[in-house]
Amino acid sequence: MENIKVLFISQEITPYLPESKMSLIGRHLPQGIQERGKEIRTFMPKFGCINERRNQLHEVIRLSGMNMIINDTDHPLIIKVASIQAARMQVYFIDNEDYFHRKQTLQDENGKFFEDNDERTIFFARGVLETVKKLRWAPDIIHCHGWFTGLVPLYIKKAYNEDPLFANSKVVYSVYDDGFDFPLKKEYKDKILFENITPKDLNIIEEPSFVNLSKLAIENSDATIVGSETINNDILSFIKNSNKPFLDFHNEETYLDAYSEFYDKIL
Repeated sequence: MENIKVLFISQEITPYLPESKMSLIGRHLPQGIQERGKEIRTFMPKFGCINERRNQLHEVIRLSGMNMIINDTDHPLIIKVASIQAARMQVYFIDNEDYFHRKQTLQDENGKFFEDNDERTIFFARGVLETVKKLRWAPDIIHCHGWFTGLVPLYIKKAYNEDPLFANSKVVYSVYDDGFDFPLKKEYKDKILFENITPKDLNIIEEPSFVNLSKLAIENSDATIVGSETINNDILSFIKNSNKPFLDFHNEETYLDAYSEFYDKIL
């Protein structure tokens, strides 16, 4: 039997970004799943604060060079890669000069959310999936971490669902306490439209808030994991009422085995 393939799409991974609950899971979960006999690929955004020289990032020419149109504008997709030697794993980075060449992640130096965070999430989600297509690697499980990855389940289920690489993929979404306090741009819905995605598919983000974006991700996932000890109560109720498999919070001692068993259960 072929190894089960797990695609990890993470908002944060340490050591590339500071340690947090999410970035530590982003670092140690893929390694732990690989050590349990599964095959992995890992993606994150190439935020401008990531030091390329120190972390030995380099561009993967054969994967780069595609253009993605968002809001009627062409944006070149650049793919970079780095290795975490101790874990024997590679991390792929989604990069673009317009969206990721700034010294902060999601907020400016004054704590103000970047106005183009809406388009950045679209570029990141589609960039990952287009790169996986170029790798010709068919994941059995796609595990998304953090709201910045929240469009991936929608794209998998609606836009890429007829692609043989993703036709049988099960999507897992991890919810964290990484919320933001005000909605993304009202035009978000229109910018997301792509392939077979219709306005009706986006009714839940009429107001594109953190809660509603999380609900959109959960709605299009096959299963959900509670990644933080406490999460928004509205989102938690939505998870429990979704009638889909969900895994409650696990601490750092127990989550590796729990997640691995959860993947097997979903498959």
